[in-house]
Amino acid sequence: MSDEEESQLTDKEKIEIAKWFLLNSPVGEIQYVAKDVKEVLKDERVYRIAAAEAFPLYNKSHMICLEFPDRSGEVLVTSFNEIDKNEYFDPRSAQVAIVDHLKQVCTDARPANDDELPSSYIEEYRCAFDAEIIKYVSEAYPKGICCVYCTNGKDMEGPGSSFEFVVVISAARLSPQNFCNGSWRSIWTVEFKDDIQLVEVRGKLQVGAHYFEEGNVQLDAKLECRDSTMFQSPDDCAVSLTNIIRHHETEYLNSLQTSYSKLPDTTFKDLRRKLPVTRTLFPWHNTLQFSLTRDIQKNLGLENSE
Repeated sequence: MSDEEESQLTDKEKIEIAKWFLLNSPVGEIQYVAKDVKEVLKDERVYRIAAAEAFPLYNKSHMICLEFPDRSGEVLVTSFNEIDKNEYFDPRSAQVAIVDHLKQVCTDARPANDDELPSSYIEEYRCAFDAEIIKYVSEAYPKGICCVYCTNGKDMEGPGSSFEFVVVISAARLSPQNFCNGSWRSIWTVEFKDDIQLVEVRGKLQVGAHYFEEGNVQLDAKLECRDSTMFQSPDDCAVSLTNIIRHHETEYLNSLQTSYSKLPDTTFKDLRRKLPVTRTLFPWHNTLQFSLTRDIQKNLGLENSE
């Protein structure tokens, strides 16, 4: 960007551009991007405004996990357990974490108020479901984090009431020293409909990866799915719903692996011209007949030098 073009940008435009870069940072890399954005802007006020707006959105969309100051547990930062702009409810410990979004740390915690806690009836369902999800995630995702939140109907006192849970699963593998970061995020909305004795499930799955050794290759794969099961007891519902989630996530992971294993035979082929400049089709069925080393030796007259 030239000095003349930069001078034509208003502060509002600079803020929006800076936010775009911050919000589109790959998993685990927003602090690196923020450092570069700050250097390019050379305007502390504009940077602070952009960062103050972008970091909370980024942290919630990536569902980052932070440790409580006393190391008694962890809390996920999501839009589903947000009480205030920097307060996030952890149902397992019945605490509310105070979060510094820019530093991505939990600075303090307080006990949850009575009006922030679900009723005993809802909590019975939530706890049973949470326990099954914890077991599943510990088996499926190394270092995966999960939680079940009640997002609607938390004050219902007994049968005859409908309510809604959201299951959040977040797993990240960060290896910047190897120029590679990746994450798995899934959000499952679970509606308990007592009037028709049915539980409806809607899932949103997202896989992201960034490989940046001498390049910049990113993956952003998404899937939405639906399912349902019968409204049962807390324990039976927990097992049934966890099996649904396990089934869809396993199926999606397998489809991704199958798709990428076929890349050389499908996508990469499509990147080539059907008929090259030589007007001769490339023999994909017998690529072993080609040898770059042999061709180089022939061109340089080194074939019989050994």
